[in-house]
Amino acid sequence: MGEKTTSSRPRLACEIAADRVLAGLISESGHILDTYAARELPPGAVVPDLTELNLRSPEAVRQAVREVLESVAGRSRDVIAILPDAAARVALLDFDTLPPKAEEAAGVVRFRLKKSLPFDVDKAKISYHHHATAEGGVRVVAVVMLTHVLDEYEALFHDAGFSPGVVVPSMIAALGAADASRPTLVVKVDARTTSIAIMDQEQLLLYRTLENARGREITGEQLAEEVYPSVVFFQDTYHLNLEKIYVSGVPESAGAGAALRTQTGAAVEELVSSSHLGASTSAVPRWRMAGVVGALVS
Repeated sequence: MGEKTTSSRPRLACEIAADRVLAGLISESGHILDTYAARELPPGAVVPDLTELNLRSPEAVRQAVREVLESVAGRSRDVIAILPDAAARVALLDFDTLPPKAEEAAGVVRFRLKKSLPFDVDKAKISYHHHATAEGGVRVVAVVMLTHVLDEYEALFHDAGFSPGVVVPSMIAALGAADASRPTLVVKVDARTTSIAIMDQEQLLLYRTLENARGREITGEQLAEEVYPSVVFFQDTYHLNLEKIYVSGVPESAGAGAALRTQTGAAVEELVSSSHLGASTSAVPRWRMAGVVGALVS
């Protein structure tokens, strides 16, 4: 992560989650994963947190990263590093204008973030992008991580012989797999958080990461209840109705699709489809692959 990331995108991605490490390699065409794999982590090995050290069993995580990357990487050594959502803060900031010079714009973004972060922003790394809004202003999507938290994750990749040139939170990565040309909700569940994003015209309009004490055992009805306040806020703010919902991180049997469809009337589908994963014989369920797939197909 830097103030602004413009590097080319690697063909290899690896996600470190609270309960496992996943990796995938995308085909030369850029539309389908050639191969992918995962390794389970011991309970408590990774405890995602915004301010505290995240790696409680660093050697176990380091071994899992090395094994899963070596199993899929081939000759690739540049990797997209995907980190837990709870380890980063994503902020949507609206400005009338931003300075044209990148260094000055970064300073303005950093200054605004000082008011909303529970830590010293001067000890953090910030990556952001911006776009013009329909109202004539500028919206910034900023990702912030404390430097010491980012460093411990990046060290895992360096120790394994890989270069994490792109670093991104899991939900931001997963959004790359969503068609968000219409009002679209993306819901991603992991072992500790539920992340919610609402997009329209391929622009991010709402982003929230909520604590999820139930983990992947959350029921469809419980998930719909967690999502509902964000849906209402979006509808009241933008006067639009959701047309599509993507779900990831829970198996189809959780009933999330039916509950969300009943609540919103929108069409619901899995974020990762079988067409993303091709003919690989990996036993990793596709609903766990949203971060890796989204990072690579975007």
